[in-house]
Amino acid sequence: MSIYGQYADDLANVLTDVEQKIKQRNQAVVAAHQPKLYEHLIGRVKEPLSMVEKCQRKHYPVTTESALRRCHDAVGVRLVCNFISDISRCRAEFARAPWCTIVKEKDYITNAKPNGYRSYHLILDVQEPFADVTGQQPGHFFVEVQLRTIAMDSWASLEHELKYKHDIKDPERIGRELKRCADQLASCDVQMQTIRQLIQEG
Repeated sequence: MSIYGQYADDLANVLTDVEQKIKQRNQAVVAAHQPKLYEHLIGRVKEPLSMVEKCQRKHYPVTTESALRRCHDAVGVRLVCNFISDISRCRAEFARAPWCTIVKEKDYITNAKPNGYRSYHLILDVQEPFADVTGQQPGHFFVEVQLRTIAMDSWASLEHELKYKHDIKDPERIGRELKRCADQLASCDVQMQTIRQLIQEG
């Protein structure tokens, strides 16, 4: 049986519900003649085997409760934005949304990881009409949200792909080149943001 136990279907429903709410909010923003909040929306329920590996890595018991309470990314959503300022707009939308509460956030844009990774992470507490693993009904489920620009997302996808190639001859050099590329893309994001502001002011 999956580590998610009887809650596997519920997690899929949580993902669908969250995605719909985000899309509806984006549609409302566009209808109000404001720039769209994001360019792409990608959602997933973490593969059960990946969750088992995470629990083992974190030295948590390999249980449904660990997967849904101690880990916060069984359900994940990524919003890929056009500009850095759109990330701030998305974060503000989640902060005032009546259907969720931000319980944790990490800013890897202001404070990039040593390898160059940049992204803004939120952990949401989302209330749903069905019971959760603690028996509460309505239940509470965690959803991880990643907010990135297109440049940040492209870099992260490539870095992820390269990281799992185990026959790299010079990993240190690859790491240095990836870090340099991340810094160049970050500079490009800032330049694009500046151009957007100049156009808006004009």
